[in-house]
Amino acid sequence: MTVRAPLPFAPRSLLFVPGSRPDMIAKLPRWTADAAVIDLEDAVPVTGKDTAREAGVAAAAELDLPGTAVLVRVNPAGSPWFRDDLRAVAGPVAGGAVDGVVLPKCESSAGLVEVRAAMPGGVIVAGLETAAGVAGCRDLLARDVDAAYFGAEDYIADLGGRRTVAGLEVLHARSEVMLACRLAGISAIDQAVVAIGDDERYLADAAAGRAIGYTGKICVHPRQVELAHRVFTPSAAEVAHAREVLAVAEAGVGTVDGQMVDDVHVRMARQVLDRARD
Repeated sequence: MTVRAPLPFAPRSLLFVPGSRPDMIAKLPRWTADAAVIDLEDAVPVTGKDTAREAGVAAAAELDLPGTAVLVRVNPAGSPWFRDDLRAVAGPVAGGAVDGVVLPKCESSAGLVEVRAAMPGGVIVAGLETAAGVAGCRDLLARDVDAAYFGAEDYIADLGGRRTVAGLEVLHARSEVMLACRLAGISAIDQAVVAIGDDERYLADAAAGRAIGYTGKICVHPRQVELAHRVFTPSAAEVAHAREVLAVAEAGVGTVDGQMVDDVHVRMARQVLDRARD
């Protein structure tokens, strides 16, 4: 498989807001997320889908958020609401008021193909959060997709398992999605932490995701945006270390902090500096 050059859509934070709450959507400028997602799926009950679609897409199209990508999470392909959701958001995407679509519970390429046909220039984020989606993630992400997220809660529910704080039950799937994103040359967005009052848990889980290779994380509450940015933005110390590694490498054989500098350290240093510039 050919690895594509990385695409520019690489949010540190992906903040979800219910499409049924225009009042919350209007507050998005306060929270400075890299990407805001107006959610028509999990956050909206079945009886409110049509109302949320109309109100949520209209509110999204009115946003003025420099530096924040505005996306709409439609309902899954094959659901009764998918095509109506897609038709509602296609116009705002074409007009530039909305940046793209999040397609949840991806399990086949057909839905992704339909989304791309509806909005040729929009951002597409694929949600990999079922057994079939994770199992087929390499083929799915070989399509014209800009990013993907791993949804641990839905995934483990699909398996019939249990979520734990340690997260070992989803480690294989979490790593598999990250690997598929790397092979596709797209950014990978890490799983949610639904314990919204536990900042330490969020920070620890985000650090584990970054160690695997993820470049950003789902936020289910505005307070998590700053936490995601804290973990996924290289620190001043990391940037200084990366620059020192490159300086030593240019000078020839040498060490930094007692470690021999070789090609792998140079590549890692460049990645840190690239993320810092982004």
